Amino acid sequence: MADRPYTLLSCGMSIDGYLDSADAARLLLSNADDFDRVDAERARCDAILVGAGTIRADDPRLLVRSAARRAERVSRGLPASPAKVTLTRQGDLAPTASFFTTGDSEKLVYCPGAAADDVRARLGAVATVVDTGPGSEVDVAGVLEHLSAQGVDRVMVEGGGTVLTQFLTADIVDELQLVVAPLFVGDSRAPRLVGNGRFPWNAHRRARLAGVREIGDVVLLRYALSERFCAEHTPGAGS
Repeated sequence: MADRPYTLLSCGMSIDGYLDSADAARLLLSNADDFDRVDAERARCDAILVGAGTIRADDPRLLVRSAARRAERVSRGLPASPAKVTLTRQGDLAPTASFFTTGDSEKLVYCPGAAADDVRARLGAVATVVDTGPGSEVDVAGVLEHLSAQGVDRVMVEGGGTVLTQFLTADIVDELQLVVAPLFVGDSRAPRLVGNGRFPWNAHRRARLAGVREIGDVVLLRYALSERFCAEHTPGAGS
């Protein structure tokens, strides 16, 4: 699909494939150096996308942390942090969540048509609510098309597991940046990296490993999931 942003999935997991523990406190899988790397990736993007479950569970701000990176974006006429995007089936999100109350960038909420009026009544004062049409699910390919029409050229998808599964099974991801933490969770109640689905990368079509990097005690695996990855990372390409 040509009319969509370059789509990067960024996430971390335990050795046994969990995004978090089942405890109330959030499990920090990464370290300071890797958090800074992720911050640099955020600063390069036009939008950051997470699922509604991530907002409810983690209350993320989704801002660029580095003052220097924020200043560089502002010098280019951009908001200090990328636009924030979330997907929700029913809109059970609090307007007081940090997603909505922090930062000066646009906040976009995509939801099915059946829930759109209720979501606008709840969040219309703090975000732009986009009706994705009939059905009970949000069409993620349609979300990317809409973002592209809004001028978004690069989007970073940060989870959680349901959203990662939706994007990967739809075969609309260009790059996966997966950090593996040196620990086990060992609890089936905890959220996994992905859920059940028909993934394009399997025993007959393996994903291409594009890079491996040690960052302190974690390992970053970069996978090229589309031909656009090569164009994105070839010096001078598209210029």
